Amino acid sequence: MKSKRHAPEQVIRKVAESDEILSKGATASEVDRSFGITETTWHRWKNTYGDIKVTESKRVKELEAENERLKKIVADQAFDVDMLKEIASGHF
Repeated sequence: MKSKRHAPEQVIRKVAESDEILSKGATASEVDRSFGITETTWHRWKNTYGDIKVTESKRVKELEAENERLKKIVADQAFDVDMLKEIASGHF
């Protein structure tokens, strides 16, 4: 079976929809079959995305991208500092 990745926004919507379906009396197996996923996947999604909204997911994604950018800047600065220390010590 070919695996496919779901975007976090899709997962959040599916988890919310599954909660509605479960509250109407359906079983977890029925929900899993309707989404075409395994029960393990559903539980993992529920644990990871159960309490967040789509807008929060987008904000988290933006913050992660900004964090990655800032880490690169810090790494570049640390490299520059090390390089300048090496040049200042005369061992090059």
